[in-house]
Amino acid sequence: MKVHVPPGRAGRLWLRHRLATAERGIDLLERKLRILRQEQQRLKLLNERTGREWSAALARAETWTLRAATLAGEHALRPAPPAEITVEWAEVMGAAFPQHVRCLFPDPLGTLPLSAAVTPARLACRIAIEAAAKHAATREALRVVTAETAATTTRISALRERWTPALRRALTDLDLVLDESERAAAVQARRRIGAAGEA
Repeated sequence: MKVHVPPGRAGRLWLRHRLATAERGIDLLERKLRILRQEQQRLKLLNERTGREWSAALARAETWTLRAATLAGEHALRPAPPAEITVEWAEVMGAAFPQHVRCLFPDPLGTLPLSAAVTPARLACRIAIEAAAKHAATREALRVVTAETAATTTRISALRERWTPALRRALTDLDLVLDESERAAAVQARRRIGAAGEA
């Protein structure tokens, strides 16, 4: 990686400033990475739990729906008005993701159910929808935080493995050039003083 440095002593100051900034950036990104990894671990556990809850709720809903269809016929399972799902968002270290999900179900249309199994089937379906919405939000949150964790890891690697070493090499090279030019200037000054003394 080639670093374009201003000439002379200004270049030395420029490089030292850039190097200090890169090192502070690495420290901040490592702090961000620790926080993101903690959040990622929390979301992994939550994702596993909401997945199990959704699977269990889906199995109950399928069981009750089958019972209602068997007892009252498929016409008893007419579609209900759609649920309204509201998502609340959270942010951790710049990564925005869904945190809470609320489901609002409209009152069922029509007359009294044709079977005692229809009401538990409706309730089981509502619970399954809520569980599915929570699991979907958790999966998306985990995806977002995992992507931000990977991007932060890449940024740290780029700073640590490419940018910081390039700045250090450029600073070392510039120090050598400046030292050499100062020595050459000192030799020339001594020669001028010696020539002036001989005259």
